[in-house]
Formats: sequence, structure tokens, C-alpha cells
Amino acid sequence: MSPAAESKKTIFLRACRGEATERVPVWIMRQAGRYLPEYRAIRERHSFLKVAKTPDLAAEVSLQPLRRLGVDAVIVFSDILIVAEAMGMPLEVPDGGPVLGNPIRTSAQVQTLHDFDPMQETKFVGDAIGRICGVVGPEVPVLGFAGAPWTLACYMIEGRARGDCAAAKQMMYAEPQLFRKLLEKIARATARYLKSQIAAGGSAVQIFDTWAGELSLRDFDEFELPALETLLGELSAGETPVILYARGASHLLKSLKRAGADVLSVDWRVDLGEARKVLSENVALQGNVDPALLLGPQEGVRRAAREAIERTGGVGHILNLGHGILPTTPVENARAFVEAGQAVALRARVPMERAR
Repeated sequence: MSPAAESKKTIFLRACRGEATERVPVWIMRQAGRYLPEYRAIRERHSFLKVAKTPDLAAEVSLQPLRRLGVDAVIVFSDILIVAEAMGMPLEVPDGGPVLGNPIRTSAQVQTLHDFDPMQETKFVGDAIGRICGVVGPEVPVLGFAGAPWTLACYMIEGRARGDCAAAKQMMYAEPQLFRKLLEKIARATARYLKSQIAAGGSAVQIFDTWAGELSLRDFDEFELPALETLLGELSAGETPVILYARGASHLLKSLKRAGADVLSVDWRVDLGEARKVLSENVALQGNVDPALLLGPQEGVRRAAREAIERTGGVGHILNLGHGILPTTPVENARAFVEAGQAVALRARVPMERAR
């Protein structure tokens, strides 16, 4: 197949493997969401959880960025807290953000968290992936996702996003064995959940460690890294790429590499060129334009996309933002970002050296 004939899926998967491509693949975290008028129109009629748990609606919302922006991957519309709900915690998603009932604070509560069968309790996620695959066929990759053990534990202990994960840290320091048990339960449940998404047709899966930056290097290595290794070991994704996103984690790059994901997604605080040096060329990179840049002039958006690619040389790089797209982003700016990244022809045709 000539490079000009490569599908979006081929380009994406080759980039995940660190192979040379004619251009970088581009998608946007939270690309299905409030900045799109067609998404807002659906949300006027249906609640967030109604959309997420209705495969036809979830598939429609997931496909909107592909139609509007021409992105190179479709990520299923869902939420990382679906796993917490399936493990037995009540979940509500009001306008102010998700809330988990009965926050985990005791050993008894950790004990009552149950394993779940993704083919039963969260079947709607796999069904949505199947519907998306039926529309895009073999040409476009469909991504599944879940939260990382530490990040999900923060929500499960705090009950909602607070920003400092203080209650989670209190358990971690005061009852380390209990906290490790919670992380392990989350890791094993999440592995089964992601397996079901791959079985439904997912071309790759992303693990979101949104609160990774709240951990020191020592605490990450002692608590989160073993949980991530358990998750990835249980997942045993084989040829299916696993992307690990970590926010605020410039101090954790070497440890994140040890987790074993195929692709490390970093935020805008990390210099991609420096990350490549730290990670060597064994791990592909994703990111990392500041989402706020998409609120400015389009020329700045295009320049940021080009500069991100220049820092990696484009090989083993998936262009994305450093966090989710902001709800006030103009649609034309999101399109400019995608098109600018797709327009950069890569001269470097030498694939990355892969670890053996």
C-alpha cells in the first residue's frame, strides 16, 4: 500500500508502534462535547448518563467530531466513573460535575466493592463501540478508554473532583495496605472493562490518569505504578495499543515509561523534545498543545500544531491537546488544529527503535 493510500486507522496504529508515516494522526481529547452545537442539541433532550448509556446516542455523539472536524480517531462517548458505578457506587452527573454517592472511607466499603461483568453491567459501552465500528468500517480507528487506578480512587474516595485529592492521600498515608487493596480492585476491574471494549472492536484504548500530578515520584512509584502494572498485565492487550495519559506529570516520565503502555500522552507543561529524550524512542508520544491556545487566533492554533510536530519529528507521535478541549472553543479553531496537523508532511522516514 502506498503512503498516499493509507487509511486513518493505518496511520494511527503505525504511529502507536513508532513506525514512520506520511503525516501524524490527529484527534482531540473530549472531542465529543459541549463546544459542538450538535452535541448541545442532543443534551437539551437527554441527560449525560442517558446519552452515555444509550448506544445509539453515544455512537452519534462519538461520530460528530469525525464529521465536523475530520479527526483521525473516534473515541467512544462515556465517562471514567462508569467503572465506579459498576463496582457498586451510585453515580449522578449534574451540571456541576459528576458525583459518587457513599464515598469510600472504610475497609468495609472497600470490601463491598464488587467485581462486575462488563458484558452485563456495562454492555452499553461495548454496544456503542460496535455501532461506531459499523459506521466507520475498517478505515477509522475507534478508541475505548477508562480511568487509571489512582485517578478513579480519588473520585471514589472524594465523591467528586476537588483538585487536591486530600481525602485519597489521607487514606494512602494512614492506611497504605487498604489503599493498595482499593487500587488493586480498581485495576483488575478496569482491565476486564477495557478487554470488553477491545472485544467490541476498539482499535486502541486510553487510560486517563488525570490526577497523576498530585503524586510525588516516591508515592507514584510506591502506589500507582504497581496498580498500573497490574492493570496492563491483566489487560494483556497484545497488538492493541494502550495509551496512558498523565496530567501534570513531568516529574514522573521515567516511572510512567516503566508502566508499559505503548503511547504516553502528556500535557502542555511537558516539552515533547525533552520527553522524547527521557523516554528514548521506545514509547510513542501523544499531545500536547495547551487547550487554551485554541481560544486564540487561528494562526496561533496552526503554529502550535506545527511546532508540536517539529519537537518530535513526527515519528511515533499522535498530535493531540495536553488535556480536554475547552467548552468555549470555536469549532473553526478545532478544525484549524486538526487540519494544520494533518497538513504537515513528514520528511523523517526512519522508524523509532523499538525495545526488544
